[in-house]
Amino acid sequence: MRPSVSAMPTPTRDIAWVADTHRRLLEVIEAMTDGDVRRASLLPGWTVGHVLTHIARNADSHVRRTDAARRGEMADQYDGGYAGREAEINSGAGRSAAAIVHDVRQSADAVDQAWRTVPQEAWVVRTRDVSGRERPLFELPSRRWQEVEVHTVDLDAGASHRDWPDEFVIQWLPRTRERMWSQIPAEAAEIRFENPSDELAWLYGRLKGGGLPELPSWG
Repeated sequence: MRPSVSAMPTPTRDIAWVADTHRRLLEVIEAMTDGDVRRASLLPGWTVGHVLTHIARNADSHVRRTDAARRGEMADQYDGGYAGREAEINSGAGRSAAAIVHDVRQSADAVDQAWRTVPQEAWVVRTRDVSGRERPLFELPSRRWQEVEVHTVDLDAGASHRDWPDEFVIQWLPRTRERMWSQIPAEAAEIRFENPSDELAWLYGRLKGGGLPELPSWG
């Protein structure tokens, strides 16, 4: 049975957090030069330009899925799946810093605006991740929040995991523990992290060394 419109969740808080992380990302990148976007990021094989182009195309994917949900339709996250996503990232990574920063800003604004105007009944329409997993639209703002917070750190441009908002760590640390449970070695139970954000960064594959067991990198 389809839930009543009055029972449908509107992820207002997550939408606000996404807008905040977009603002902070833009503060990090607004003065970037062509040299900055061509240097290596913290992601193997990707420049800063690759990471920022990925962030922009990820925003586009959310707008596409949101527009489809308004029509009561299911849309794939990326045209052409993983290969299509990779092609778009590679084709955009070599642009000038000005073009890339403009792209990130415009695409972020578009997704912020799209979510502010979603009819309440559209939030339960199902949409499909690039992995093939289906999920209701109301889960997407939280996932975009995660995407931008983590990739802002990957830029290696002054922001670190210690800059993640407390609310982000509170929300995502238990979820990530659960998702990674089968990949966490038994000896990890003895680790005492100085800061909860350190544990979350380790679970994402973004904090290594210092005797920490190595985990798979989060995409």
